[in-house]
Amino acid sequence: MDEKLFKKMKSVGAANLVCGIIAIVAGVATGIVLIVNGARLLAHKSDRLF
Repeated sequence: MDEKLFKKMKSVGAANLVCGIIAIVAGVATGIVLIVNGARLLAHKSDRLF
C-alpha cells in the first residue's frame, strides 16, 4: 500500500473516532436534559390545568 494513502486512512480513522465520541457525548447530554425536563413537568403536574 502507498505510504501517503496509509497516512491518510489513519487520520480519517482518528477523525471518525473523535466524531463518534462527540456524538455519544451530545446524545447523552440531550437525554439527560430531556429526563430532567420531564421530571420537572411531572413534579409540577398538579399546578397545571389542562
